[in-house]
Amino acid sequence: MRLLIAFCLRIFLIVFQEQISCFSLSIPASPGYYQDGNFVIGGLFSLRVMIRRFISKLSFNDASYLSEFLYAHLTKHYQHILAMVFAVEKINKDPNILFNMSLGFSLFNVDFLEMKAMESSMALLSGESPPIPNYSCRPEKTDKLVAVIGGISTGISTQISRVLSLYNVPQISYAPFDQSLGTRVQLQSPYQFPVHTTALYQGIIQLLLYFTWVWVGLVVPDNMRGELFLRDITEEMTNHGLCVAFAEKVPEFPAKDTVNKKRFMERFSLTRVIIAFGDTYSLLKFVDNIIHYTTFRNVWITTSDWDFTTFPFHQCKSCINFVGGLSFSLRMDEILGFKDFLRSVQPRKYPHDIFIQDVWSILFDCPRFYQHGVRELSQCEPNGSLSTRPLHAWDMNTSPSSYKVHAAVYAIAQALHEELSLRVEGGSLDKSVLWAPLPWKLHPFLQKGQLGRITNEKNAVNKEVSATEFDIFNYQSLPVGSKGQVKVGEFIFESHSVQHFSINTKLITWGKYHKEVPLSVCSQSCPLGFRKTPVEGKPFCCFDCLPCPDGEIANETDMDQCIKCPEDQYPNKQKNYCLPKIITFLSHEDTLGAVLVSVAISLSAFTAMILGLFIHYRDTPIVRANNRNLSYLLLVSLMLCFFCSLIFIGQPSTATCVLRQMIFGVVFSVAISAILAKTFIVVVAFKAIRPGSTLQTWMVTRLSNAIVCCGSIVQVCICAVWLGTYPPFPDVDMQSEFGQIILWCNEGSTFAFYCVLGYLGFLATLSLLIAFVARRLPDSFNEAKTITFSMLVFCIVWISFVPTYLSSKGKTMVAVEILSILASSSILLFCIFLPKCYVILLRSGGHSRKKFFK
Repeated sequence: MRLLIAFCLRIFLIVFQEQISCFSLSIPASPGYYQDGNFVIGGLFSLRVMIRRFISKLSFNDASYLSEFLYAHLTKHYQHILAMVFAVEKINKDPNILFNMSLGFSLFNVDFLEMKAMESSMALLSGESPPIPNYSCRPEKTDKLVAVIGGISTGISTQISRVLSLYNVPQISYAPFDQSLGTRVQLQSPYQFPVHTTALYQGIIQLLLYFTWVWVGLVVPDNMRGELFLRDITEEMTNHGLCVAFAEKVPEFPAKDTVNKKRFMERFSLTRVIIAFGDTYSLLKFVDNIIHYTTFRNVWITTSDWDFTTFPFHQCKSCINFVGGLSFSLRMDEILGFKDFLRSVQPRKYPHDIFIQDVWSILFDCPRFYQHGVRELSQCEPNGSLSTRPLHAWDMNTSPSSYKVHAAVYAIAQALHEELSLRVEGGSLDKSVLWAPLPWKLHPFLQKGQLGRITNEKNAVNKEVSATEFDIFNYQSLPVGSKGQVKVGEFIFESHSVQHFSINTKLITWGKYHKEVPLSVCSQSCPLGFRKTPVEGKPFCCFDCLPCPDGEIANETDMDQCIKCPEDQYPNKQKNYCLPKIITFLSHEDTLGAVLVSVAISLSAFTAMILGLFIHYRDTPIVRANNRNLSYLLLVSLMLCFFCSLIFIGQPSTATCVLRQMIFGVVFSVAISAILAKTFIVVVAFKAIRPGSTLQTWMVTRLSNAIVCCGSIVQVCICAVWLGTYPPFPDVDMQSEFGQIILWCNEGSTFAFYCVLGYLGFLATLSLLIAFVARRLPDSFNEAKTITFSMLVFCIVWISFVPTYLSSKGKTMVAVEILSILASSSILLFCIFLPKCYVILLRSGGHSRKKFFK
């Protein structure tokens, strides 16, 4: 019991002492920059970053290392504070906004420390620094805090919100928009300035496609925002045929750096183009690695959230790593008068601003000393201007963060205006007793404005304008020796189907290591005539090049598949475009055609001469032997055989295709039938003169006529059936000969064609067999030997014709058939009739039947 009483008494004393100390204080001395007003806006900014440096402690025995923490000043972030001061001054000059009431501010520097951000948030609520948790040192009527603006990163914004949301104080974060921020805060999430991420992704994709950068590295902070970007941009790149060479997740500051130097250098040498998505805070360690390790020859694509012109470690002597980089910046309306305001800023103009002391001494490299813990300026330029400072230390252009801070102040002022307007209409506004509205009463008015917030239940974003516009800047070394960002293009996004991308490559400089647009590919581009083939185990941007197969071309670089030429065209030797095929057929103008025509006409004329010779000497025994009518018929048939070969020469037509095979089959069947009849006559004639023979001469004539008629009629019937079922027709062959369109006669029914040839072969074989039997009969009137030899050669010619005909194409196929016709017909002509011509012309005296019997 005694212990319990002592414990309660101790708690009472502690609480009582804290309460007495709180109320005993007058207005506390702020550790930041405070300006009084009827309403106060809190501001939590980050002006410096704490880095760890290792120093060696040498002794006689060994060397040990001690860690030391230093502050690196980010002087360009001081513009965020000035944007807030500028906005407050303009609002206070306008009596219509706050009804002649003033706006004040209480600004803290929380560095990049989440713990310090939470402490400063509690200081804003309690009115005391260091803060007293859960106590307010100001009376309720004099508590002027209405809203807070901060912080610069998702982590800092989260810690600020954890404190402010307990009291439902509105918070506007000027950090880059983070969709995951609502899940980190359990009660009330801060208001944010949303960005159309889809437009940003499309802008980056269009830039990569414009320069054909297909092999790209990604650098993202190791947090939820980086994960979302990595997921979405990878999907978009894949949809547009782009590949991710590597994805480097950077640990956030001040987390322990676990980067492997060798692996770090190897990965960044894989590609020439790297997309870095993050902000200045989240990529601090990454910048430190780049500066300390080596000089990379990459082209960086970033957003304005990461100001890579700020180097807190080695100033800007390592800017060479980023010269040539391209940055997307959301197009913002110019803050009227802000540049003039920045030119007028000087320490003597704002004597109560403790932050300007540090910034000014660093910007102008002034001697400085500390007095009472505060840095004092000494011998600084009294009329110095921020506009004269280099880009790595100061930028006169309004940064996106400064623009957000300025807009946030006006959003709060607008909310106050609407709240005060309601009090004026209700008659409850007593200007003699001024007090600020309760902070949570501003939420309905803030939610109607241009801000968006994310809650655990629903994603709510600001109303997006019809088009999102980005400016594209190029980081360059300017002629005067300084560095600067030059606008080189723009991207306007309305929808996926309505986009406008433009860039002026003449304004871009690619840095020291690139004189022209660098290449960023995994594999060299496949030239014309080659197609891509994937490499196993690597992304689709890595490939080998294979030549297109026969009949196909690649008329563009990096084609996935070769394309076939149209049937009437063929690839050139390089296989990069198609040429029109040459229409070809065996014409009279061709050398081969002309030779065949000459041979056919010559042989026809020679046959006509022999026919004339036989007619002239028709009464001689040599002509009368073996039925001179059959000789006439055979000569006329052979002459027609020579002439029918002419039908095969020339451009095929329906008439010529039908006639050439029909005339060939019928005429040859007549000729072979006549030879068959002559062979029978040889056998019958010698049997008729023997004593006791019952055969008569008149029977020989009738038999020969019957043989010719029967042999010819069968072939005519075959041809008639062929014509009635599937006759020959003109056709086009585009595949057999490279680069040629062959006009030829399709046989129609191949079976019928070979039936015609087969029947001719049957007649020729029958004639050969009969002549072979009669070869030993007496020589005087015996034609059996010449017929046997001629038919033997005839059969050899046409047997050889079949495989040769089947294996040939185009002109050759037609020429083979013509040569077979001419050769076989010539053999019959020469073997059968030349011996008789010899007898007629050279041995014309004393031709008697008796002489031939000797």
